[in-house]
Amino acid sequence: MTEQPPNKNAAWSGRFSEPISELVKRYTGSIGFDQRLALYDIQGSLAHAEMLAHVGLISSTDLASIERGMARIRADIEAGQMRWSLDLEDVHMNIEKRLTDLIGDAGKRLHTGRSRNDQVATDIRLWLRDAIDEIDAALTALQAALLDVALLHTDTILPGFTHLQVAQPVTYGHHLLAYVEMFSRDAARLADCRARANLLPLGAAALAGTTFAIDSERVARRLGFDGVCRNSLDAVSDRDFAVEFCAACALIMTHVSRFSEEIVLWMSPQFGFIDLADRFCTGSSIMPQKKNPDVAELARGKSGRVFGHLMALLTLLKGQPLAYNKDNQEDKEPLFDSADTVLATLRIFAEMVPGIVVRPGNMRAAAQRGFATATDLADYLVRRGLPFRDAHEVVAQAVRQCVERGIELEGLSLPELQALSGAIEADVFAVLSLEGSVAARRHIGATAPERVRAEIAWHRERLAAASTSRASS
Repeated sequence: MTEQPPNKNAAWSGRFSEPISELVKRYTGSIGFDQRLALYDIQGSLAHAEMLAHVGLISSTDLASIERGMARIRADIEAGQMRWSLDLEDVHMNIEKRLTDLIGDAGKRLHTGRSRNDQVATDIRLWLRDAIDEIDAALTALQAALLDVALLHTDTILPGFTHLQVAQPVTYGHHLLAYVEMFSRDAARLADCRARANLLPLGAAALAGTTFAIDSERVARRLGFDGVCRNSLDAVSDRDFAVEFCAACALIMTHVSRFSEEIVLWMSPQFGFIDLADRFCTGSSIMPQKKNPDVAELARGKSGRVFGHLMALLTLLKGQPLAYNKDNQEDKEPLFDSADTVLATLRIFAEMVPGIVVRPGNMRAAAQRGFATATDLADYLVRRGLPFRDAHEVVAQAVRQCVERGIELEGLSLPELQALSGAIEADVFAVLSLEGSVAARRHIGATAPERVRAEIAWHRERLAAASTSRASS
């Protein structure tokens, strides 16, 4: 039987005596999802080509041809006219084949001193930098939206909860600042991830480096990397940065999910604390009265999707010996989808937050139930000389009386309170008021309206400084 020639489009076809199976081609091909790396592949290839010309491995004529060909390919990609072929496996070979078709042998010289292993590792890091920058901007926008709403509600009182039981009164502005803190930590984690990802693996070649006298540091400077990976084996097989990114994304979605849970609860008639603008809600196909917080519910659900991507990447890496393995092709879809999900979620929340309608009356009524100022009464007694544990017991007795009579603490008369402790005087009722409770907590991190306004100003300065820093870098 006549031997069939191998797939001549493949970069490795000369080693094989038969064409690759169509089933294997579909199973192993990545062009369906990695073509989104195309412009980063061109960016990395141009830097590599410039370096090759600089060190004399290709001619200046070849470099000019490569730059001209890549400009044509970039234009075709941006216009949606690039034809992607599964026969060529991935984005890298599709671009190289197209380049060679356009400029001939100069295109074949581009791969001197590199492998697809270090090439794809470079492309992913280039893509990830931009993804992080986009998400960082979205985090900034969401924090700014939260700060705007918080400023409107520095005096709006609602119950703070522990165990979903009424604990102490807080202001809604203070409550929203808790999420600003969470999202600010998320931004810091992404910045850390970006710094560790911002090293150039190109030059590691397949795994051991190259025999050519390349200048990786020149490429790193051209591409805006902070330096070069120090070990070729690690450079091509490292996906820690992908795991770090997905872990940061998982935490972002954790915070979004917590916020979403409160939106869902607080919109319900049982709470009635807030409402959302109609454009962020949906109705029911059968119950005409329904207004469902679908955006918040879906974001809460999408958190599980991002968590799954993190677990997928950890599992992907845990059993791999050095160096590069085909397993790593599976890093891209979890990475891409995590970025897409987080970015879309943050952007819609940044638009949704200004549309939150607050129901201060319902919030206040809830804070007046559940003995929210009990700790204030205990603190009052401590300031009058009682040990805290004794004060705690006095207030517990007061609460028990209130429960038995179906009243709140401020419903007890002064003589009734004084019967519990002779340290209590008429000024106690100011302490038991909601406004007195929140106003008394004026230290850094606490809920007093004046402190909340100061924190909002501090966060706004922080965001402005971060934006200025991004613009100048």
